[in-house]
Amino acid sequence: MPEPSPCPPPSGAPRWVAMVHEAARDSWVPAAQSPYRAPVLYAVGEMTRTVRARGAELTLALWGPGGGDWRLYGTPEEKAAAERPVVRDERGGSAEPGEPSETSETSETSEPDKLAERMTNRRHQVLTAALSRAGLYDLAPEDGAAVRTLAGRLDEPTVRRVAHWLAAAAGTSPAG
Repeated sequence: MPEPSPCPPPSGAPRWVAMVHEAARDSWVPAAQSPYRAPVLYAVGEMTRTVRARGAELTLALWGPGGGDWRLYGTPEEKAAAERPVVRDERGGSAEPGEPSETSETSETSEPDKLAERMTNRRHQVLTAALSRAGLYDLAPEDGAAVRTLAGRLDEPTVRRVAHWLAAAAGTSPAG
């Protein structure tokens, strides 16, 4: 796949804008914009998850105000590539979130097991949302495994405390 053309700054006054590359036309279009950074990063995280769930890749550029003018803050892919090597899954790992666990093989699940699974899923959702609010929206498979481990081992008040710490570190207040 050829390299995309460089992303030009958006038009208008500086604000936070996520630009998406359209490979078919080799052009950049605004996908999310706001005077605040957090909503744009949240939208970028949701777009990235949706596109990857469909089996495709997304090329993004984040623009924002910097010294009264536009400043390119980079792409999530650049940040992720700098933090970890690019490794493609050979469909042999057990880190996939949709894989069934050993306990789901039984034909009937008791009520306490369903409740425990629901609460673990809720803790996982809270941790994932907190990471997104903190700007960590492009998680590697090993990050997903770490979140699942935390969700399985921590109780609800501890998960909420960790979410609070992440929100405080990001400069936002927790929503849930």
